[in-house]
Amino acid sequence: MATVTKLSGFLHLLLFLPFHLLIDSASAAYPIGVNYGTVANNLPPPQQVAKFLKTQTSINSVKIFDANPDILRAFANTNISVTVTVGNGDIPALAKLPAAQSWIANNILPHQPQTIIRYIVLGNEIMATSDKALIAHLLPAMKTLKYALDQAKLTHIQVSTPNSLGILSTSEPPSNGRFRKGYDKAVFAKILDFHRQTKSPFMVNPYPYFGFVPQTLNYALFKSNGGVFDAATGMNYTNMFDAQLDAVYSAMKKLGYEDVDIVVGETGWPSAGDPNQPDSNLLNAQSYNGKLVQHVSSGKGTPLMPNRTFETYIFALFNENLKPSISEQNFGLFKPDFSPVYSVDVLNLKPASGPTTTPGSSPPALAPDRPAPGPVRPAPGPARPAPGPGSVTGRWCVPKAGTSNAALQANIDYVCGTGLDCKPIQQGGSCFDPNDVRSHAAYAMDAFYQANGHHDYNCDFNKTGLIVHSDPSTFST
Repeated sequence: MATVTKLSGFLHLLLFLPFHLLIDSASAAYPIGVNYGTVANNLPPPQQVAKFLKTQTSINSVKIFDANPDILRAFANTNISVTVTVGNGDIPALAKLPAAQSWIANNILPHQPQTIIRYIVLGNEIMATSDKALIAHLLPAMKTLKYALDQAKLTHIQVSTPNSLGILSTSEPPSNGRFRKGYDKAVFAKILDFHRQTKSPFMVNPYPYFGFVPQTLNYALFKSNGGVFDAATGMNYTNMFDAQLDAVYSAMKKLGYEDVDIVVGETGWPSAGDPNQPDSNLLNAQSYNGKLVQHVSSGKGTPLMPNRTFETYIFALFNENLKPSISEQNFGLFKPDFSPVYSVDVLNLKPASGPTTTPGSSPPALAPDRPAPGPVRPAPGPARPAPGPGSVTGRWCVPKAGTSNAALQANIDYVCGTGLDCKPIQQGGSCFDPNDVRSHAAYAMDAFYQANGHHDYNCDFNKTGLIVHSDPSTFST
């Protein structure tokens, strides 16, 4: 773990207190980290970033979205661990041992042992891509890469893959969480078995920001609220972050893998947004990220996983000005000049040896999907829904304008492959006409969205979906 040097009074208040809690945690050496994205043209050099994190913060782990050698060199001899990402496009090749050995030789070995590489994660939210080839090659590539690491005597490096909460077909109440039909035993049971055998964690990206509606804002932000009661377990949830993690745990338990560790690969809240995103603001970002750190570092765990400290990577280190929307550009804790985005007390949480979170807190969450091989994921997708919790009225999922027919056909194939009824868009079906890919995709994508809890991430479809407030039955090509 990193040694924290004397901080300036300003940054000491801002950063040291909250992250200090995590450094002292006996249950995890790396409880809080950050996602270091680089989709910007104004960021400082990696060497300055590494020096800043080492000397002026207590952050001791970062996650990057590629294997950038400049970044890996910058973190040499800092005692800050790095999680490296394999691009989506590289996954199929890495299923073969020579390619996996070559990738490690080119991207990992040159930085050993000076740079502490904690994880290699394959791709980004592969299940959300609907790419059958990527999905089919994912586990073989994970196994081959791990074997190649072991052969290279890098047994300490673990292998995982980040998953959005779109992997769940049901998440409410948390005890009812289950993986998507058709993917549960065929895909996730095998991935979880790999994690059990290699003692590596299952990585998920819970974003209450993408799941809240006005009535559940406090619940998403860890603020005081009445909570959500799970009748099956008799437990009351006072924040959405815990509920999302427990839904994943329940899905794992149904397959018999509740003993596999969970790592939070991404979570966060934007400090600014588009005009139709009033809850993307500084106060909410401060509340979510500040209370998240306090909650995770307390070791309190969740209702179904008590007394556990979850290794958690906040998205993101910097604001990134080349992201496509205002909210996506404003997930950072810091501006490119290293000044904090929030007011001085945004992360000013008092250190504590036990739970210090307010019993009734609520986190906003959304699960942003980032581009496959790119250096950093784009944060959230379309603006969050307007209607109240659980309301379906006035919300539909349709294809974004300009999406290619090939991508739309992939969405259709994916949805119909999950077991949803696609007979209406087959010849003779009630929604077959107009007989074109775009109209059929509009039906399939909305059917999936409506059937899976109306979460924004269930209308992502690798950034080709859009939530609208007009009935897609009137969708025109």
